[in-house]
Amino acid sequence: MFAALFFVTAAPAVLAQDVTLRSRDGAIELSGTLLGFDGEFYRIDTRYGELTVDGSGVLCDGPGCPSLTDFVAELAISGSATVGTVLMPALVEAFALRVGLDAVRAPVEGGFVYELREDRTGADDGTGRVVGRFTFRISDTDRGFADLLADEADIVMALREVRPEEVAAAREAGLGTLDDANRSRVVALDAMVPVVAPGNPVTQVSLGDLARVLGGRITNWARLGGPDAPIVLHLRNEASGLSQGISDRILGPAGLDVPGTAVRHASNEALARAVAADPFGFGIASFSETGNTRALRIGGRCGFELSATRRSIKTEDYPLTAPMFLYLPARRLPALAREFLSFTRSDPAQIVIRRAGFVDQAPEEVPVELQGDRFANAIVVAMGEPGLAELKRLVSTLGPMQRLTTSFRFEPGSAQLDAQSRSNVHQLARSIEAGRYDARRLLFAGFSDRQGPAASNLKIARDRAVAVRDAVLRAAEAADFDRLTIGTDGFGEAMPMACDDTRWGREANRRVEVWVR
Repeated sequence: MFAALFFVTAAPAVLAQDVTLRSRDGAIELSGTLLGFDGEFYRIDTRYGELTVDGSGVLCDGPGCPSLTDFVAELAISGSATVGTVLMPALVEAFALRVGLDAVRAPVEGGFVYELREDRTGADDGTGRVVGRFTFRISDTDRGFADLLADEADIVMALREVRPEEVAAAREAGLGTLDDANRSRVVALDAMVPVVAPGNPVTQVSLGDLARVLGGRITNWARLGGPDAPIVLHLRNEASGLSQGISDRILGPAGLDVPGTAVRHASNEALARAVAADPFGFGIASFSETGNTRALRIGGRCGFELSATRRSIKTEDYPLTAPMFLYLPARRLPALAREFLSFTRSDPAQIVIRRAGFVDQAPEEVPVELQGDRFANAIVVAMGEPGLAELKRLVSTLGPMQRLTTSFRFEPGSAQLDAQSRSNVHQLARSIEAGRYDARRLLFAGFSDRQGPAASNLKIARDRAVAVRDAVLRAAEAADFDRLTIGTDGFGEAMPMACDDTRWGREANRRVEVWVR
């Protein structure tokens, strides 16, 4: 009956009042101060400490007892404007429609609130009984985590992964370990894209040069193959998740910081508008909001180039993907909130995400004939008879199959899957459970960089394929594996995605792909 959980979902009128909880057979009685109620569980401060009690097993007596029939599921969501302005409202409204509720939106200070009301026999007038209230505070990723730590939010909307200092503060506040896989979920995908004005002659930039531009080391377009003119750097405000993602993933590894001369913008739209109007402007935009700018390809000295497209972001072949996160504390949310979070991972939600202008996580199948550049690159880098023999085996194995956009990559210098890949584990597991690949064959294919002996790289690639397959099998608890065939293979360094002479290139090449037939 008791659980070590806590939450902030009770109405203020019933907080900090004395109650007595009695088991239905009268054998157990607890008295204390009611701290919270989420429609299912009471949180009560007793002489034994703070306890959480299942409401179905007790009767409540006292002035603080909430009404079980009039309970309203409260959910406070705070953080990134990029996530909260368009994407989350679209998901809330789609969820309400799916479960037969009216979603009534109203402005509040710093954001807006959705009241989810019972549909009165299809009247659609928003006057039904309120069963849920989802309040959004629109600001930035930093403020979202600050609100969570201040007990003013239940969910954080973030454009970057949680930082170590935020993990430590949350753990100290009793909110759990925020960097644990169960404490976050990827709700959609985006990417950081270098952009210029449409008339700028530069078409590509290496990640090394990108870091040097953003860090103020390259200040003239001539260094990038452009005109002899100063580079005007345009970036989002420092507290935005986009700017923090730049610091964490591009500048930090290079030991650089943004110069004070950078022009800062309060929104993605304002940044894109400014770069499009500035012939010497250089910015980092969100893939979902590039406006009238022109995106640069990411290239390298070996000749490989990668563009930000919906498919390359899904596969994580594009190196600057930016997952859009929801972070959840280790406390129980109301049932309606849990249903909403479950909906965000469903197939109908992926359609909503795509229509809202973001990249969804629904797997797509890519035939070999649309992957000519990848196979051409593989032929170019194949060295000697052993390399050509392995390439021939790759073509023989994968040629009759199609690649899924579901791919898996790893944290830098680690065997730990990165955030997008951890989300892909759950997405693929759900697809298998739903029978999407019944009577078909899935192949987990491992690849490596070219550092070290080819035989060792081949073994590493095979081991990674097995590890990812096992993670998906563990996540697909309800699947009937007799309905499909699942295998693994490794092809080592046979099909590189990027140049091996940079850290990010090697990370892009260390991957596990999923192929289907």
